[in-house]
Amino acid sequence: MASRETGKRESERPATGTAAHVDVVITLPEAMTGRASPAKAAVGDKPVFAYIASLPQPQRGIAEAVDVLAAKTLPDLRRSVKWGMSYYGVGEGWCFSCGGFAGHVKLMFINGVALEPVPPVSPVGMGKSTRGVELESVDDIDERQIAAWMKQVASVPGVGGKKR
Repeated sequence: MASRETGKRESERPATGTAAHVDVVITLPEAMTGRASPAKAAVGDKPVFAYIASLPQPQRGIAEAVDVLAAKTLPDLRRSVKWGMSYYGVGEGWCFSCGGFAGHVKLMFINGVALEPVPPVSPVGMGKSTRGVELESVDDIDERQIAAWMKQVASVPGVGGKKR
């Protein structure tokens, strides 16, 4: 999986989503500094699909592919928009997030340090145990590895599994 290069310019293109048409121009931030987009916090599938549809390409295609993989991998998947990104969970917890940034999409696993192998990216501002990957294209998605991480993190007590 490729990691993003530094110094890329922000993407600013109108979104024309496949799930829903959104007449918004989103300027994606370069790095994670607390918010990925101006998307409003909301629980459910519809807000997540609207968030994904608002992203410019190639981020939209990457986020759509991650969403499809998550739904296929975790049968009791819950979705939400939090802090300007899509969040995914099972049971009582949130397991991972997916957010569009200039030049890439960050897929971050809460308590990712407990995963095998540990994902390579340590994001700023998401907690010391969060780890993930930065995806520049749909081709960067290693479905087998990402699905394995999704299953692992969903089984961690207090994150995706039952509370202790």
